[in-house]
Amino acid sequence: MSANARDPTAVPPAGLPWWKEPTRDQWNAYIAAWLGWTLDAFDFTVFLLLIVPISQEFHAPLTLVTLVFTLTLWMRLIGAVGSGWMADRMGRKAPLMISVLWYSICNFIAGFSPTFVFLLIFRTILGIGMGAEWPAGAALAMETWPARSRGLMASILQGSWALGYLLSALLYATVFDHIGWRGMLWIGVLPALAVVWIRIYVKEPEVWKENQRKQKQQQAEMRAPLFAIFRRGLIGNTLNACWWMASGFIVYYSVFGLFATYLTRDLHMSPAMVGLPLILTNAATFVASFFWGWVADLIGRRWAMIIPALIGLLLTPVYLLTTDYTLICVAFTLQGAFAGAMYGQNPSYLCERFPTEVRATASAFCYHQGAVFAGLIGPVITWLAVDGGMGFAEPMMIFTTGALISFVAALLLGPETKGKHFEADLEIRPLAQTH
Repeated sequence: MSANARDPTAVPPAGLPWWKEPTRDQWNAYIAAWLGWTLDAFDFTVFLLLIVPISQEFHAPLTLVTLVFTLTLWMRLIGAVGSGWMADRMGRKAPLMISVLWYSICNFIAGFSPTFVFLLIFRTILGIGMGAEWPAGAALAMETWPARSRGLMASILQGSWALGYLLSALLYATVFDHIGWRGMLWIGVLPALAVVWIRIYVKEPEVWKENQRKQKQQQAEMRAPLFAIFRRGLIGNTLNACWWMASGFIVYYSVFGLFATYLTRDLHMSPAMVGLPLILTNAATFVASFFWGWVADLIGRRWAMIIPALIGLLLTPVYLLTTDYTLICVAFTLQGAFAGAMYGQNPSYLCERFPTEVRATASAFCYHQGAVFAGLIGPVITWLAVDGGMGFAEPMMIFTTGALISFVAALLLGPETKGKHFEADLEIRPLAQTH
């Protein structure tokens, strides 16, 4: 192991601050995952702000337009499983670069859409690249980063989705009137530039390389990691993780997915008025991620998610049962610090729950199967709001409340992984070697 790739499981020298413990290679790996995730967020969330303008451009019903982000979310599972397999078998770096190129180019092409069907196709295909980014990036960052501050850095990594959303909201509030929805999508090609930096500066995690060496040495290569996570000994953990992630996804898209549509359609707000609470709540999410990450390293991964979820449960009716703009801005900003920031341990908690041989695949599947359920949220809430005549506030509140309760229940029944050290030793044997 090179001096520039210090063992993340090693005990740090006494008195060494946590931020000085990581090496340059460890920082490079983390920054690569951070860039991929933040830019992924921008390319996806920009569409959430454009649902009404696109509906008007193509004279398409709102429910039909929400189908676009439903299909994008569903395709995430395909991209995630493929990327997870590549990351476990071929390395974390290649699928990360492919994913960034994929979603950047698809977003750019979607900006030229001559018809609604063309837009639907390319935004749907974008979901494959979007899903591919998270498992490769999360495994790369978490396997590389030192254990004692992994909870904090996982929270900052996951919370950086809010930075991408903040950027899309900021651009929507300031330049949308000048460049339109097509220009907003064209800007989404810029993340492709990050691939050059990743290609030059990022190295594979040492624990993954050593695990691969042992698989080959012992002729125990894990060729089908997706099937392995449903074997006895892992299936209970897998199903609990799926429950937790599905609940979390439903919360997020009930809170944030249609909020801009709600303000635009039901409350008739301008782009600037819609953008402000979204900018503030995403800023709050990112800032709060530092706090909840510190909590995770102090008292555990589960409670760093359970506590903000319970507070978010209390905040939900405050911003949905009022039409006062100031109260909406304040309460929705606070929601970002709680129900928006409760996802901070997704990278660390998922990665810590599974062995090295299947880590990326398991994280990919458990995380992105949740996107399948989240994909139903847009059309269902929109149908209830528009066709059912309920408006957006009431169905958003129902789904948010129910999913938050489910989220907490799943975590209470899950394991605690604080302090987990990643091992290169083989923990799962191929079926041919089991008796």
